Amino acid sequence: MGFDFKYSVMWESVPMLLVGMKLTILITICGLVIGFVLGAVTGLLKISRKLLFRKLAGIYIESIRGTPIMVQVMFIYFGLPMALGMRIHPMVAGIVAIAVNSGAYIAEIVRGAFQSIDPGQTEAGRSIGLTHFQTMYYIIWPQALKRMIPPLGNQFIISLKDTSLLVVVGVGELTRTGQEIIAGNFRAFEVWLTVALMYLVMTLSLSRLLNYFEKKMDINK
Repeated sequence: MGFDFKYSVMWESVPMLLVGMKLTILITICGLVIGFVLGAVTGLLKISRKLLFRKLAGIYIESIRGTPIMVQVMFIYFGLPMALGMRIHPMVAGIVAIAVNSGAYIAEIVRGAFQSIDPGQTEAGRSIGLTHFQTMYYIIWPQALKRMIPPLGNQFIISLKDTSLLVVVGVGELTRTGQEIIAGNFRAFEVWLTVALMYLVMTLSLSRLLNYFEKKMDINK
């Protein structure tokens, strides 16, 4: 007996999946904004002259990069509440997990970008009378930011796809919504195909947006 593919199942699933898609985008944006701040601070601490700061940044980066994000999600949602004696909302746990995970990778991107800038440019900035902050703001940051954009783009796409792992704590993002629809109509092929296409639309859109910024900032110069 041949497989009976039904386009109607895909169309009927779209409204519910769009709700999950919006939640996926919200979690990704919130997680990445926090993750970028966390990563920028940690990346600068990693190249600090103070040994203690470098050690603390290194422990955070290696701890996160050395453990699966699935374990981090489970630890934040199930482990931390036991230690803190308080309940954590699945949505909050999901955003924190994405932020903490992406922050470690962004820290290495920031560190690499800053260390790629010729130290002579810092000396040149100071020699013309700029303060340390002015040198960083006007000379180092703009160049480092250009070099961060391609690897940051990759990290953003990875973090967006990682939101699918939040299904284990019951966050109603795109993957979880797909599961709920299948539980009602048992049409796994059509629903998962629709879910996959929606992820593809999001990642391709993000990729095009980042390409636009790369051209706008002319990072190849």
